Amino acid sequence: MTNEQLLAEIREANLTYLMLAQSLIRQDKAEAVFRLGMSEESADILATLSSAQILKLASRNTLLCSFRADDELVWSLLTSHNTPRKASEATNTLHANILMASRISEVL
Repeated sequence: MTNEQLLAEIREANLTYLMLAQSLIRQDKAEAVFRLGMSEESADILATLSSAQILKLASRNTLLCSFRADDELVWSLLTSHNTPRKASEATNTLHANILMASRISEVL
């Protein structure tokens, strides 16, 4: 993949993320803040952006979204990487969701 192709992929990901985020925020702000892991202030700003503003933001060469699963424990829980039994998969997913949800309080 060339550098230009990579940048085009980043811009496309930005546009998709911003459109999804704006749609979620407009439908249910509280749920969107939780699911997207962003502050209410950021959600308010994103909800009011015009299409032209969304396109301008999306055209940046830096990825605007980030992974909330940013440590080994969460990744292991989400992928059931180190768990021998299938029965614990639901518990692992719940635990990972709780860990990621607790991080939203750090943002707020």
